[in-house]
Amino acid sequence: MRHLISLDDLTDEELRSIVARATTLARDPRQAGGPLSGEVVGIYFSKTSTRTRTAFSSGALRLGARIVSYGPGDLQLNTGETIADTGRVLSTMLDALVVRTAGDPAELRAMADQKRMSVVNAMTADEHPTQALADLTTMASRFGRVDGLRVLYLGEGNNSAAALALALTRFPGTELQLRTPPGYGLDPAVLARARSHAARHRSSIVERHDMDDLPPCDVVYTTRWETTGTTKPDPDWRTVFAPFQVTRALWRTSPDAVFMHDLPAHRGEEVTAEVLDGRDSIAFTQAENKMYSAMAALEWCRGKDSA
Repeated sequence: MRHLISLDDLTDEELRSIVARATTLARDPRQAGGPLSGEVVGIYFSKTSTRTRTAFSSGALRLGARIVSYGPGDLQLNTGETIADTGRVLSTMLDALVVRTAGDPAELRAMADQKRMSVVNAMTADEHPTQALADLTTMASRFGRVDGLRVLYLGEGNNSAAALALALTRFPGTELQLRTPPGYGLDPAVLARARSHAARHRSSIVERHDMDDLPPCDVVYTTRWETTGTTKPDPDWRTVFAPFQVTRALWRTSPDAVFMHDLPAHRGEEVTAEVLDGRDSIAFTQAENKMYSAMAALEWCRGKDSA
């Protein structure tokens, strides 16, 4: 029984193993078998979700598990029961619990403070670890590798960007260039952790707050400017973000690059329709890969992985 609350909960070998397994499942989902047969997976989402909730629900079913779904108003958390008590009770009835809160990851740590039920972070305010697993699965499937890839990320240093930084820097030779609007960069603690990973793996991570001298890349990545559960105090924030929009002009220096987006997308804001719906976009394949990476994560959490 293992938990996946942060990517830093994984060793380098575990991270690579989960991505490799997800890539295998993406090639041939019939290889899943039924490793979670007889188990029950809870799906608790207090925030909206299309891809992640469906990925874990369908993924658990494909692995042979049964699921119990909870919405934001379904648990006694709303009447004052503590997170720890909720986790303790659910652990007597569930084998795993997939949780999206867009809140403090400490809440998930409290739910994980028991010895029966795996807890999976399907998004907290600081990190979206299973999104990064889907991202790496998509890159590995497209390029046949993650090592050595060059990724240009444009937009807010949000939880998806944080997860990407914490994951990609653990693959040797990778280069992650983040161009974030002034005042909307990565959390300094996350950036420090990612730089530590990069130093160990001979990879690199650079964050700048302008669009000058963009490097050539293999992947152009962006996310929605207003992510789930967040607001911006600056009423003029769209003006600040506007220069960081993904347009076809970015392909002048990287004609073979692919485009990725964690979705949902707002065409005309963070990305033009021409790019999102164009020949270089693999954003919807990336969305499908959320299911395969969810399956691989569940296998790992339940100790049913190949290791």
